[in-house]
Amino acid sequence: MIYHICRPEAWQEAQQRSQYTAPSLTSEGFIHCSARHQLLSVIRAFYAEADRLLLLCIDEKRLNAELRWEAPAHPQAADSLPESASPFPHIYGPLNLEAVVKILDLPKSARGFALPPELA
Repeated sequence: MIYHICRPEAWQEAQQRSQYTAPSLTSEGFIHCSARHQLLSVIRAFYAEADRLLLLCIDEKRLNAELRWEAPAHPQAADSLPESASPFPHIYGPLNLEAVVKILDLPKSARGFALPPELA
């Protein structure tokens, strides 16, 4: 299982288009994803200011696009991530919706986002 963090409106758009794309697919050629152990660090580094986030749980065996495990795409920001030594999953193409097997809300408190109980 791999994970992608997104805003609810981006997921709603994907439902209308029957596939999910992220701005990084256009700008960098892939959609950023994370392994379970990388999630909290990625959320803190890139999404701390968001009001609401969803976590797409992706079955990598169901992907239509190519999946590559690679070094962090943003090494400057990743330097602060303890998990930056391990490769990150990148999806090289649109995410087909049937690969998303579960969608979880990421709970936010005064201390920031946390993993949902199913993943904690």
